[in-house]
Amino acid sequence: MNEEIRVSPVRLIDNEGEQLGIVQLEEAREKADQVGLDLVEVAPDAKPPVVRLMDFGQWKYEQAKKRKEAKKKQHTVEVKQVKFRPKIEEHDFDFKTRHAREFIDDGNKVKVVVMFRYRELRRPELGEELLDRIAEELDDVAQVQSRSGLGEGRNMEMVLVPKGWDV
Repeated sequence: MNEEIRVSPVRLIDNEGEQLGIVQLEEAREKADQVGLDLVEVAPDAKPPVVRLMDFGQWKYEQAKKRKEAKKKQHTVEVKQVKFRPKIEEHDFDFKTRHAREFIDDGNKVKVVVMFRYRELRRPELGEELLDRIAEELDDVAQVQSRSGLGEGRNMEMVLVPKGWDV
């Protein structure tokens, strides 16, 4: 930019996008001073290098504004977790399933965890039935991405994603 450009001659483009031809570097700097703009190298690898007359501060501001706008529209997917127990009551089941449905409707993944304690570990089929019931209950809005049985820990897990996602 400006004084940092060393190669001469250069291909000059004005602030409207019109090519002014191949000129010496000093002439390009003079033209930039006349119109009150910066001389910015846009294609340093070209033969001869391409420089452009522009308001560099304004250009940086617009680029930052575009990035900020793009970031605002972007939705990050979170993994929400809902915990169940094998011997859960009907009302608690409905309440937690409703929360899972809300998370999925918001576009987030839901990790369903069935936690076992003590003697409950002897009946892992209760956890399997519960996970099946949850998947069936949320079948209209979600699909199962992954599912794990009772491993070394005391938990059984299943990850649900909104319908239409690639599993």
